[in-house]
Amino acid sequence: MNTNSSLYSEDLAPISAEKRTWTTWNYAALWISMSLCIPTYMLSSSLIEGGMNWWQAILTIFLGNTVVLIPMILNGHAGAKYGIPFPVFARASFGTAGANIPALLRAIVACGWFGIQTWIGGFAIFQMVRLWIPSIETLPQVFPDSWGLQTGPAICFILFWLLNMYVVYLGVDSIRKLLVFKAIFLPVAALALLFWALSAANGLGPILNTPSKFTNTTDFFHFFFPALTGMVGFWATLSLNIPDFTRYATSQKAQIKGQIYGLPTSMTLFAFVGVVVTSATTIVFGTMIWDPVVLAGKFDSKLLVSIAMIAVAISTLATNIAANIVSPANDFANLSPSKIDFRKGGYITGIIGILIFPWKLIADPTGYIFTWLVGYSSLLGPVGGIMIVDYYFIRKQTLEVEDLYNTKGIYAFSNGFNFKAIIALLIGIAPNVPGFFTTIKVFPTDMFPNWIIGLYSYAWFVGFALSGFVYWLLMKKKAT
Repeated sequence: MNTNSSLYSEDLAPISAEKRTWTTWNYAALWISMSLCIPTYMLSSSLIEGGMNWWQAILTIFLGNTVVLIPMILNGHAGAKYGIPFPVFARASFGTAGANIPALLRAIVACGWFGIQTWIGGFAIFQMVRLWIPSIETLPQVFPDSWGLQTGPAICFILFWLLNMYVVYLGVDSIRKLLVFKAIFLPVAALALLFWALSAANGLGPILNTPSKFTNTTDFFHFFFPALTGMVGFWATLSLNIPDFTRYATSQKAQIKGQIYGLPTSMTLFAFVGVVVTSATTIVFGTMIWDPVVLAGKFDSKLLVSIAMIAVAISTLATNIAANIVSPANDFANLSPSKIDFRKGGYITGIIGILIFPWKLIADPTGYIFTWLVGYSSLLGPVGGIMIVDYYFIRKQTLEVEDLYNTKGIYAFSNGFNFKAIIALLIGIAPNVPGFFTTIKVFPTDMFPNWIIGLYSYAWFVGFALSGFVYWLLMKKKAT
């Protein structure tokens, strides 16, 4: 293969046919494992807290995961056909150097997820410590009020963050056994919470009879569409870098069936647990508790709460390293292989994860759905639209693999950048910018027309369709 060292490594090389061993059930198991995490539970419980009843929340989650399954399967095709990972696949549309742009966008989002998961793990430790050392709740406030950060939880967050950074220092291999622990613990914990909810609320009847807070269809759809966009956004990162997994598939059928069996079903079933438990908290405690870590902290047994919180912290650590450190660390290292190794890339991820103020994002459902999930979907939707249009409509599912690793090949475009893809990306992001800035209150809502702000509720869909269409126009123009 005629390659350039700056574009080729053993990790990025195409997987040979004899090493493609993943079957349908490997992909189904992968999705079951990734779906069973605290943020999935919080997805459904945030919809209940936002005003939906049980079936509205479950339907929204099922629809969102069915929608995101489409780009997941479409982008997965190239990985299964050519054995190439996401950064290499992105070179076909963005250029050999331009592929760093979608890789970095995905990396920044992974940094955000790292921050959120680290906050969840740190807060679990705080819930345990406060039972044994109550004074940690009344420590003097050292952070500005605008930060919304109490001293006790902040100390536990920083300690858990340092533990994550220590694992990065040790290397990824140190976390593999913890992933097995997570795969066993979280399903058991989910079933235990479900059993508690059913017994404490006297069965499913009172839970399922809890009405929706929306009194008319206008209010419902005002919440539903951004919520649906948020559900799509939850896996928007994986819908891009799914070739990292499908490159190991024994066949196209294996990756397609595995994802169909695994993604919508496991997300919906685990979300159902979140819906039932969150609805039960209203009946039992008189107030809705959408965070399972806060809920577990309300139980009486110190030992039970301590065991549960340690288990949550360990499983969160395992998920965090595997899902939110490896990918962005490699993306940052790819920027300058001679200066940034995996370890430094991991440290960069950790620092950015703090700077996004994750405790604010998940302090309430509004921040989690409208700011975080919808916000980053506005960046990743356009990338997905460009890559899918390029692969299916421009290149007709045919790639010149050698040229993907060659700075002078057909994917070099202009100095390694396909400026048509970059223009399409910016055009796809632009309509969602006003809605994002008004949502985070940088600009007043009366600064823009309502219809422009309203586009933000459909951020992923708007960006995906607009960037894909503009890219198709620009590339077809060149072809003619």
